[in-house]
Order: sequence, then structure tokens, then C-alpha cells
Amino acid sequence: MSPRSKTAIGRLIGSQLYAWVCLGVAFAAIQSTPAIAQGPPAGPSEYISKAKHAILMDAESGATMYQLKADDLIAPASMSKLMTLAVVFRALKAGQIKLDDLFLMSENAWRRGGAPSRTSAMMVPLNTKVRLEELLQGIIVQSGNDAAIAVAEGMAGSEAAFAKLMTDEARRIGMKKSQFRNPTGLSHPEHLMTARELAILARHLIREYPDMYPRFAQREFNFSKHKFINRNPLLSANIGADGLKTGHLSEAGFGLVGSAVQDGKRLIAVITGLSTDAERKVEGPKIMEWGFRNFTEFKVFDAAEIVGHARVWGGDQLYVGLTGKGDVSVILPRFPANQKLKGEIIYQGPLKPPIKKGDPVGLLRVTSSTGASHDVPLYAADDVQPAGIVRRGLDSLAHLAEKAVGMAFAKLKTSAAQTSQP
Repeated sequence: MSPRSKTAIGRLIGSQLYAWVCLGVAFAAIQSTPAIAQGPPAGPSEYISKAKHAILMDAESGATMYQLKADDLIAPASMSKLMTLAVVFRALKAGQIKLDDLFLMSENAWRRGGAPSRTSAMMVPLNTKVRLEELLQGIIVQSGNDAAIAVAEGMAGSEAAFAKLMTDEARRIGMKKSQFRNPTGLSHPEHLMTARELAILARHLIREYPDMYPRFAQREFNFSKHKFINRNPLLSANIGADGLKTGHLSEAGFGLVGSAVQDGKRLIAVITGLSTDAERKVEGPKIMEWGFRNFTEFKVFDAAEIVGHARVWGGDQLYVGLTGKGDVSVILPRFPANQKLKGEIIYQGPLKPPIKKGDPVGLLRVTSSTGASHDVPLYAADDVQPAGIVRRGLDSLAHLAEKAVGMAFAKLKTSAAQTSQP
């Protein structure tokens, strides 16, 4: 079958266009690809996590390999210290602070996060000044609440002011749901994150701060007379792990944000709501190994091949072809037996000219019935110039007609759904 037969032009429904892509040929080729693995590992649909919320992500592409209630807002506990660190790392990169800067252990930091708090602490004495370099180790290795509060007060004046910086930074990097009320992750009803956004944050730290990221692999840290051991169970699991952070609250259970690399491929895992630390030690390596063993990259379109078309309003052509930047590849289950794969093109339409070849237009989303999904950016394959006033007028009428049809179709579907209720 020709490459053209792989795609079909979608319809406009309201202002959001979902172009369903007929990728049957490509997916049939994927399913017939021989498995490259030793022995008969379990298929992706057979994976069961004991976590209450979880996600497994490919770090390079951002593809989702596994998800379980990944968009629910939950108490992140000390895993939210990753956002505390993101704010600090950004300030370091901008030259606003330095690793040799001294931060005061105030009475508030000492009482709320130090020895008197009976929480995870770096045990810095009251009114002591400590280098930022050491406080970062105290946050990463020991999860020191006193260290986190001292840094927050030193940078922003108060925990509340620093928490606002955390929320602002979350929005800047694309985290739409998470909200922060303190730098520690200690219990607060409005201090919430999702498993997906924890994974997004971990990916951001790995990609944006390669000079700082190796700190997450530090196994132990000595401060004064204290020796602290990193709680991350992945670091001793011999699976290529090199970060990131654990967390625990009585109401949230035990959680972990972890990352590991095998054969040049990096995965990020988030698991939360586990009952015990022992359970976390088992589930962390388990989900990582499952991901490395059961997923691989497949090419679904060649470079410059037209993946689909997007509707254009007022242009010298009605549609513009969409292509990837080079070959279009997706991360999918290596053993896709008994699962369904679906492709769709998503973009805000109709597009308005001028459009230049190579302009980002939308994305190709490939999803599996097992919960795996991968979004690939799509770009305009050609230039589209503005048309004359007559064409724009005709396009306006066509757009209104398409919108009316879409609304009628949606209403029909709703009515059909209502009449089918028992």
C-alpha cells in the first residue's frame, strides 16, 4: 500500500481539530516486528503495580510507558523537594546565588525542620551559617527539612514567599496542576502534585541541569558528627539508577521518583502510596526493569513523509501536509500482542496563513490499549500564503458550516448516549 494510504484528512469539530490518522499499515508492520529480547518476558498488559499512583516515562521523548491515576493531585511529601531544588538550580545557573554562599539556620528552620521537629533533618545547630553546597547535599541525601527551610528563607525571606517561587517555576516548565505551600513537602492540604508532573519535573532537572544532576547519585553525606545515607533504593539495585528522590507521609504512604539508564536509554519512574519502605524497595526496581525489557522504539513514518493534513483558513490551499522532523519514531511495547494501537493528529484549527515550511503545527499522538502513549511534534511540509478576499469569504462560510455539522454531530452522540442508559 502506498504511503498516502496511511493517512486520512480529519474533520473540524468546533475550534479543536482531531484528525484521526489511519496508521493501520504502520502499526501492522510494528506488530510483525520480531521481538529482540532474551527469553519470554511478560507482556506490558500483565504488569501490576502495588502503588496507588504511578507513571513510567521515557526521558528522551517524554513518552508514557505506564500510568496509573497519574493525573490525580496527591500529597507528594519530600518528593516535592525536587521543585525546591529546581528553583535553587535555576538561581545558580543565572548567577543569582553561589554554592559558597552562607545560609542561616534560623529558629523557625531549626524548630520546624531540625532536631526539635522529629522529622527528617540535617541536624544543623541553631543560628549556624552553612554553605549552600552542604545544604544541597543535606536536601538530596538526607531530605533535610531544616536545610530546605534555611535555603527558602535565605533566597525568598520566608517559606511562603519561596513556595510561590516554586509554583511559578512549575507553571514555567509546563506543570499545570501542582501547587506548593512550603519548601519541604511537610503535610499541608494545599501542597499537592501529580505523579505525571513529578515525572515532568524530574525530566526537566535531568535535561536542564546536567552539571547538578549527578548530585542525586550521592550515596552518603557526612555533616558534623552525623553520617547520612541516601534513602533512594534504586541506587543500590544495580539497574543503572542515578537519582532522584524519595518521600513519605503518613497520609501519603511511601513514594519514589527515580531514574535509571541502560544501554543508553533513560527511564523516569514515579510510584506513590506504597504501604512500607520495604514495598518501595521492591516496586522501584521492578517498574524500571519492566520498562527496559518491554519497550523499544519503532519507526512509523520516514523522513519527509506526509503523516496527515491540517485545515487552513484563508490560504492559497485548503490543507497543508504535516511531517516529522526527520523519521517519525515512537516508543511502544515490544510485545504488542492482544492490544490495540491508535493514532491521531491534534492541532488547534483551522490554521491561518502565512505558514512557513517547518513551522510547528501540532502533534501525532500514538496510544496503546495498555496505557502507553507517545506524542511526536509535527511540522508544516509546505509554505501556505494568504489568499484573496473571495477565498477568505468562502472559507469563512465553509468553516461555519463545518462547525455547525460538528456541533450537530456532538449533540447526536450525546443524545444517543443518553438513550442507551439503562
